[in-house]
Amino acid sequence: QVQLAESGGGLVQAGGSLRLSCAASGRTFRTIIMGWFRQGPGKGREFVAGINRSGAISNVADSVKGRFAISRDNAKNTVYLQMNSLKPEDTAVYYCAAGIPGGQYEYWGQGTQVTVSS
Repeated sequence: QVQLAESGGGLVQAGGSLRLSCAASGRTFRTIIMGWFRQGPGKGREFVAGINRSGAISNVADSVKGRFAISRDNAKNTVYLQMNSLKPEDTAVYYCAAGIPGGQYEYWGQGTQVTVSS
């Protein structure tokens, strides 16, 4: 089992920045892959970014490429999502997720709201 707790959401003006954090517990952090997803108003959940166990390999969705970056600190059992140049369409509940390499994301946080005003 993995427990995840997101923080760092809030209200920001368009063009601003936020950094989301997700603290993990319950399993050796360096053995799990981590990701961020989001669900906007009236939309389905979509992948935002993912990172491998060591942090050496990551990818982000085309919709946020060049603006968002994912990173992790295995010493702190924490994964981050740095969000820059935020747009109103980035408004969503952002979820942290964890999984086993080669498998699907199995564990989810409770989500943190990000609202971008125009």
